[in-house]
Amino acid sequence: MLYASNSAPTTQPVLVLRLAGRNGQPCQYTETLRQQGLNLIECFSLDAANDALQTGCRVGLLTVTHEADLAHLDKCEPFVSNTRVTWVGLVAQELISLPRMRDFIGEHLFNFISIPAQLDHIVLTLRHAWGMAYLRDVRNENLGRPQPLVDDGEFAMVGKTPQMLQLFSQLHKVARTDAAVMIAGPSGTGKELAALSIHRQSARRNAPFVAVNCGAIAPQLFQSELFGYEKGAFTGAHQRKIGRIEAAQGGTLFLDEIGDMPFDMQVNLLRFLQEKTIERVGGNDSLEIDVRVIAATHVDLAEAVAQGRFREDLYYRINVVCIEIPQLADRGQDIEDISRHYFSKFASMHNRSLRGFSKAAMNAMLSHSWPGNVRELVNRVQRATVMAEGRFIQPEDLGLNRNSGDSQLMSLEDARAAAERTMIRRALAQSRNQISRAASLLGVSRVTLYRLIEKYNIRPEVMSGARPSFVGNPGSEMDARK
Repeated sequence: MLYASNSAPTTQPVLVLRLAGRNGQPCQYTETLRQQGLNLIECFSLDAANDALQTGCRVGLLTVTHEADLAHLDKCEPFVSNTRVTWVGLVAQELISLPRMRDFIGEHLFNFISIPAQLDHIVLTLRHAWGMAYLRDVRNENLGRPQPLVDDGEFAMVGKTPQMLQLFSQLHKVARTDAAVMIAGPSGTGKELAALSIHRQSARRNAPFVAVNCGAIAPQLFQSELFGYEKGAFTGAHQRKIGRIEAAQGGTLFLDEIGDMPFDMQVNLLRFLQEKTIERVGGNDSLEIDVRVIAATHVDLAEAVAQGRFREDLYYRINVVCIEIPQLADRGQDIEDISRHYFSKFASMHNRSLRGFSKAAMNAMLSHSWPGNVRELVNRVQRATVMAEGRFIQPEDLGLNRNSGDSQLMSLEDARAAAERTMIRRALAQSRNQISRAASLLGVSRVTLYRLIEKYNIRPEVMSGARPSFVGNPGSEMDARK
């Protein structure tokens, strides 16, 4: 008779994620392990698994027992890539040979066990995974390295939706390298917080993090602000000034809203990125600078390149790794979590008698379109903690009407059309208007892409060095390839 080892970490919770759920039917292995005393938290949905994370699970057991379960891998991949949990797979023997399963195991799982399996083998593997997870957490704590999902005071990035779990995983991965990073996303989504998270998880965390808002510097001051100047370089230069680039020596330089940088200044930045040296204004000495550059923008830089407003060579230099921050309106449950997080902060400062949000206030926030994203939400919550007179915040305290969201909601058809327009323009810009490549990027046929271009009346600008525009002669490329 099989038995489970008595040395199993029975007090430590293990998150068991079952992809398809099988209509809640019990799994023979998890039922037996639970009978042997293991503390298993069995989840049949990502929402339930997100809640289970709050119990402190360090180890996860992912069960993939039928070929139909493979269809759920893409959905759960962002969650499984969360580095707070060390995952072990319980996989049917016949599925291990499938390419999708092998790729998933190699990229996301600490170990895997083929079914059928002996209970002692499962318990031993879970104990090993738990021990490695514990050592990892201790190491991170000793290094002062923040975990992706841990609140970091006023610099917290709050969220547990799949989009944010994927974002946290991406930030953690790029932090381990020195590659240039481009952070894209609408204003107010937290691009600077993302850059700061990368810096604080990197080997440069003890060196300076210098942020530069390229949209807030007058064009005539850009050179001296970034590169500094020597005494006497111009009228009013009474002493040497260290520029922002030099001030970030050894650390991270964050160029926010780089799309607003003057065109003539872009060539100077490109030269610095290529040569890793600068010269102060009015000086002749070349200074070697060791910094990691992270850039951010709320505009489509590929489109700016196509329109001649941004240098193409600089675009490719700063866009080695691109991370996109989702807008708040697409993050569902995060709206409630963020509002409660900042309520706790502001209520203790402004109004200790407040107890929370009324149901009407929460509904108003969930239905609001949030054009200002997280920044707008934080401002409205702070306003509400000041203005509220009762024990619970009302929609009026937030500056929202009780039915304000109804008229702002976009229909699914309009939302789909807007998304298709955006992705088609990006694919065309990235492929330099080459239909075959753009269609491949979008995962559609050339005929379908031509139809969508005509449907949305998209007329892309011709990029420098690109082929002549195809719009107006959709059959030319197809005829040429026959």
